[in-house]
Amino acid sequence: MTQSAAAQKPPATPRRLDPEDAQHALAEVQERLRRQQLVADLVHRQEEGDAKASLVEDLVHRQHEAELKTLLDGLHPADIAFILESLPKDERQAIWKLVSPEHDADVLLEVEDWVRESLIEAMDRQDLVAATGNMDADELADLAPDLPPDVVAEVQKGLTEEERAQLLEAMGYPEDSVGAIMDFEMVRVREDVTLEVVLRYLRRLHELPDHTDQIFVVDRQDKLQGILPLSRLLVSEPETEVRAVMNSDFLALNPLDSDADAAGAFERYDLVSAPVMDDQGRLIGRVTIADVVDVMREDSQEQALSRAGLQEEDIFAPVSTALRNRAPWLLFNLCTAATASFVASQFEGTVSQIVILAFLMSIVAGIGGNSGNQTMTLIIRALAMGRITGRNLWQLVKRELFVTLMVGLCGSLVAALFAWAISHSLSIALVMMAAMICNMLVGASVGVLVPMLRARFGKDPAMGSSVLLTFATDSLGFFIFLGLATIFLL
Repeated sequence: MTQSAAAQKPPATPRRLDPEDAQHALAEVQERLRRQQLVADLVHRQEEGDAKASLVEDLVHRQHEAELKTLLDGLHPADIAFILESLPKDERQAIWKLVSPEHDADVLLEVEDWVRESLIEAMDRQDLVAATGNMDADELADLAPDLPPDVVAEVQKGLTEEERAQLLEAMGYPEDSVGAIMDFEMVRVREDVTLEVVLRYLRRLHELPDHTDQIFVVDRQDKLQGILPLSRLLVSEPETEVRAVMNSDFLALNPLDSDADAAGAFERYDLVSAPVMDDQGRLIGRVTIADVVDVMREDSQEQALSRAGLQEEDIFAPVSTALRNRAPWLLFNLCTAATASFVASQFEGTVSQIVILAFLMSIVAGIGGNSGNQTMTLIIRALAMGRITGRNLWQLVKRELFVTLMVGLCGSLVAALFAWAISHSLSIALVMMAAMICNMLVGASVGVLVPMLRARFGKDPAMGSSVLLTFATDSLGFFIFLGLATIFLL
């Protein structure tokens, strides 16, 4: 090509990754699947022996599949995973068959666990071996629990001794530990070589491991001596030895540390990667920001579901599965609501004489619940970040009660004015004010104690917390409001 021709060639347009692209692609996939189903329905209305109609259906089906495959081939594996998660099982399986085999491994790693199981069910043994055969040991360890044992055994045969040892090591760590999320791809050098030698070594590599921001300096026993940031490597004189520019002060993780603790360390110190050392000080792996982001996302999703008493489920799962997931806490919620109603029924005489109380008591219960929910959200977040200790617990409880009292005083004045406006009774307004303050304090107390007690006994602080909070603020809210009304208004 001549220079003038090259100059006239339009510049390549870089592909822009945008979450909205995946949503547009999902809409297009759903539309084409709908059209395909319409054609199938029309053909089925024809006589069964109509060969021409069947031929048309087959041609249109092939055309739709070709269009869908072209669309999928242009997407990032994470976007394909998003589409698969957003489709019912039958459509998901149909789309999964059109995904290029070269993307199978990446998509299986990207999708949620409940989707991965259905995708693996749709693959035969040969396809599974082909998809997982080129995975790194840490990636294979993530998928191993969902893979058939014979597939894992077959893939292990193709691993080197080192890779097989890494796989067994990764599979041996608890699910929520650093060892379960660490990877084994990293660059190591000795401290007695020059930076020029390190640079030559890096140039011989095909590519650096993802998220490489530092090189690990080890001795002959693989004990970690320090870290060499890439930025320092590039700006220092090539003749300088590694020991002269490496950092001996660094953060290292233990494989048995909690992955949530590791995520907190990454957030606090703005890390991109961190070494993982065993009890003997040997470097065995590293954790990267990509792993930590996944941990944070999963923890956030689990916390949101736990507060409602739910576990992760396929949104297109059979009704029976959804019932098993949701029914227990809903039944418990029914019992708590029945208890609140029973409390209210014990003051039937009070409510029958002062009917306006029936309209006001829901305000007391609702405000108490909202106040407690604010406190509970802060406490659960603080527990997740490790900010609550035995030394600051009582100080935190006093602070939350004081803040709630101040907010309650302001809010109760507004509520009292409202109660006086609709009842024209100063006594009802004062009862309303006192009941609201008391119930907000109840909500704040429950918002602190429920997560703290569950954490103290090794349980998920967020599990069912909203249900328990609602039970307390409804039952005690009705009791306090109607009890005060019985004492001071009758």
